[in-house]
Amino acid sequence: MSEKKCPHCKTKDRSEDEIKDLITRLNRIEGQIRGIRKMVEEDAYCVDILTQVSAARCSMNSFSKVLLENHIKTCVAEDIRNGSDEKTDELVVLLQKLMK
Repeated sequence: MSEKKCPHCKTKDRSEDEIKDLITRLNRIEGQIRGIRKMVEEDAYCVDILTQVSAARCSMNSFSKVLLENHIKTCVAEDIRNGSDEKTDELVVLLQKLMK
């Protein structure tokens, strides 16, 4: 399947295994969010909902850690090997945003 990509947008080629892992994680998170919505619709107890929100947040954090690790090991490392600081500078800005 050939899709046109925006020439101004950054993209990343990912392995099939990496894509499969990320999609599996996102599907799990999506299921957790749907579960939380159902709990709200069914008037579940606040503490039970908050417990599930916490689990979903942990899943999102885990997803972010995997994605960040892959980014550092591929994009940032390649940029450093090529003698550029662009991805390193971008990573510093990203980490500042993530740690607010």
